Amino acid sequence: MKLFKLLAIAICIFIVRSSFAQGKQAEPSPYDFNELTQKLAESKKELGKEFAALIYKDGKIVYDKKFGEILDKKAIEPINASSQWLTAALVMTYVDEGKLTLDTKIADYIPIYAKYGKSYITIRHCLAHMTGIQAKKNTAGIIARSRFDKLEDEVNDYAKREIENNAGVDFWYSNMGPNIAARVLEIITKKSFDRLLTERIFRPLMMRGTAFNAEKAINPSGGASSSALDYLNFLIMLQNKGVFNGKKVLSEVAVAEMFTPQMTQSMVKYAPKGTEGFDFGLGGIIQEKDADGKATVVSSPSLYGTLAMIDLCRGYSFLIFTKELNDDSRKTFYADFKVSIDKVIGGECK
Repeated sequence: MKLFKLLAIAICIFIVRSSFAQGKQAEPSPYDFNELTQKLAESKKELGKEFAALIYKDGKIVYDKKFGEILDKKAIEPINASSQWLTAALVMTYVDEGKLTLDTKIADYIPIYAKYGKSYITIRHCLAHMTGIQAKKNTAGIIARSRFDKLEDEVNDYAKREIENNAGVDFWYSNMGPNIAARVLEIITKKSFDRLLTERIFRPLMMRGTAFNAEKAINPSGGASSSALDYLNFLIMLQNKGVFNGKKVLSEVAVAEMFTPQMTQSMVKYAPKGTEGFDFGLGGIIQEKDADGKATVVSSPSLYGTLAMIDLCRGYSFLIFTKELNDDSRKTFYADFKVSIDKVIGGECK
């Protein structure tokens, strides 16, 4: 009988922890987000008829709205460029363990890069889009489906492309850098990229519906599908300086490095329209900084849909989860949504 009681208690604890991990709201929200709801409803033309919005603060979801009939917080959809934060976080788990550094040269693991005069490209350059390798200056080139069957073949092909400038000099947004960094991890571990993410990110964060799927070579830069609840767990971990449900997934130092600008605006040769004017960290964007240049608002917006944002100063995460859209110019709309949130939550960041 005692054994059954202990088992029942354990099951209850598991249910409570699982509910929190998936961000279920345990009590009514203390915030009145009516203005935000109205703005979101009025922006269906830009956001599409189907989307969900979540806000997480103080250990719980304080805003949970579904717009449309089909897509809700559990629906699985492509998240495109928001995938890059996942890839960067995976790389940082190996940096935490000392198995590589951000200044590790990729040619140490992929010799073809030395053969084609690209010996000085580092992991940092890859995650910050500063490899110097020639890329297309349009979003079509970024989201184009791979013509290769394996990530290895695609990354080896990058090595044969022309050099636009020395590594670390120009910022040129493309899908190449994160894909190269992911391939280095495959070589170090002798495991596939998707398996590594499952073991080190998805499983610890209870992101059960998230995966990198591909008909051709897997795409660490933009190939993930996820749900709003799943991705919110990832945001919670970053907001909590690397900790989720009491377990450390990343070190505080690693998270801080992800949120550190890796470039300046004078270096920008190409950035997608929706990201122009923002500094880039590792896998994501620095939207706002304090007087000392430290990030206060960070995000990882998809070029065609999902917006994932963390206000580190006011202590909340905001997620708009949409179907794939055909427009990348929603920057002003997202900023307006944040104004409404900040008005309700309060606090100033200087």
